[in-house]
Amino acid sequence: MNERIRYPEVRVIDDDGGQLGVLNTREALSIARSRGLDLIEVAPQAQPPVCKIIDYGKFKYEQAKRERESAKKHKQSELKGIKMFPHIDAHDFDIKVKSAIKFLQEGDKVKVTIAFKGREITHPEFGRQQMEKIVQAANEVGANVEKPPAMEGRQMIMILSPKSSAGVKPAKPAAAPPSAPKPPAAPQSPAPAPSEQPAQ
Repeated sequence: MNERIRYPEVRVIDDDGGQLGVLNTREALSIARSRGLDLIEVAPQAQPPVCKIIDYGKFKYEQAKRERESAKKHKQSELKGIKMFPHIDAHDFDIKVKSAIKFLQEGDKVKVTIAFKGREITHPEFGRQQMEKIVQAANEVGANVEKPPAMEGRQMIMILSPKSSAGVKPAKPAAAPPSAPKPPAAPQSPAPAPSEQPAQ
C-alpha cells in the first residue's frame, strides 16, 4: 500500500473503475495523494502488478462488513445438549424436547443424554422409550439421527442433526376441489299483456 509498493511501474485503476494505464509507481502514488486517496495492490501477481486508487479506510470497513455478513450466512453448527432421566415428569420432558427442537431449527446439533441412577441401569428400555419419543418429535421438524441411542457407561447418548435445506422440495399446493355445477336458472313466465281499455 502506498510507499510500501516496491514495483517500478504498475497498471492503475482509478477510484471510478477507469483504466489509467501503466504508470510509474511514484506518479500513480502522486495521483492518489492528490485525490486524498490511497494506492492499493489488488493483483500483485499480474505483469505489471495492478493497483487501485481507493479510500483504504472505507475499503477496510466494507471488507469487514462483507466478512461479517458471510459469517452469518455460514454459521457453523454447534453441539448443544439436553439431559434427562428415564422417569422424567411429562411436563419436564416436554420442556426438554422443545429446547431440542429450538436448537435444531437454529441449525445446531443436539446431544441427548439420559442418565441412569442406581438400579435404573438394569432397565435401559425405559431410556430407549424416551429416546424414541424425542426422535418422533425431531422428525416433525425434519431432523436426522446422526448417532443412534447407545449406552456409554451409565448414560444413553444420541445425537440429532438439523435437516439440510439442500434438495428439499417445496410442497405442492393442494388442488382446489372442483366447484359444484350451478343449477339451471328457473324459467321465467312471460309478463301478462296489458289489458286494453275501451276508448272514452
